[in-house]
Amino acid sequence: MKVTRFCVLLICTVVMMLVACSSEEVDTEAVNEKLEPVVINNEGFVIEYDQIPKQAVSLNQHVTEIMLALGLEDSMVGTAYLDNEIYEPLKEAYLKVPVLSEQYPSKEEIVAVEADFLYGGWASAFNEKNIATREELKKLGINSYLQSSSVQVGPTLEDIYSDIRNIAKIFRIEERGEALINQMNEEIEQITSQLPEVTEPLDVLVFDSGETDVFTATQNFMNTLVEMAGGNNVFADIEGNWATVSKEDAVERQPDVIVVIDYGTTTAEQKIEFLKNDPALSQTPAVQNEHFVILPLSAASEGVRVAEALDILAKGFYPEVFE
Repeated sequence: MKVTRFCVLLICTVVMMLVACSSEEVDTEAVNEKLEPVVINNEGFVIEYDQIPKQAVSLNQHVTEIMLALGLEDSMVGTAYLDNEIYEPLKEAYLKVPVLSEQYPSKEEIVAVEADFLYGGWASAFNEKNIATREELKKLGINSYLQSSSVQVGPTLEDIYSDIRNIAKIFRIEERGEALINQMNEEIEQITSQLPEVTEPLDVLVFDSGETDVFTATQNFMNTLVEMAGGNNVFADIEGNWATVSKEDAVERQPDVIVVIDYGTTTAEQKIEFLKNDPALSQTPAVQNEHFVILPLSAASEGVRVAEALDILAKGFYPEVFE
């Protein structure tokens, strides 16, 4: 993969920020003696955090990266469920945390590591089929937090920042949280300031998966990213975060660009080959002009990689501007 000057500067800046964060170690034993409880209403589940978590487990990549970006690796006893390679500036910190499972760990594995806090990125983390419900975890003495910006419809940057602030409050590192948010804003500004003025945004289809139908982003954060990068999500009119639409409907909306979400066992290149060979989808302007943009799911999710996602999308949408 070609490393742009922006990406090099971005990685260097983030590394310096993370080193600064990590150097501010929290003596949880001493702090816990004089803590005021933090009460958070998180997706209708009210939890009073009267202690700083010391044995946390992150359950999805984008929330793992939030914890690492906040310098909390020493407070983690496990992580799980990578979609892509871990964000480059966070790899060293990530290697300090045990990987409990390729996907979700079992309830027994969570109990075995004596976890006191679970941080889930998707609602699927907290059900009986995977680990346990949040109510059951609470009975086991395990607090939890679900990334609100990943489950609400139409999340914004401020919604992600609200999640970061909540995690910072729970771990009593509010200053680190604000520093991370400020850094993200600066990185995002570096990208958006270079975007051309667009009178007619490119029509964009987000292709997650599908063979008989198309599973696509509607009003989730990918829609927000597409708009911020100067595009128009052709299925933004459908309520909810995701939708399965027919190939015919996708063709009818004539996307100029297809954003291919990269994760899982089917590679982005395999997805593109499918699009090229499909009798219906191959008739879209995007496929005929081979205008594809590959976006890692971990960058497209509601985490710390917003600037990276915008960099990929903006350069993919308007390559002539960034040559």
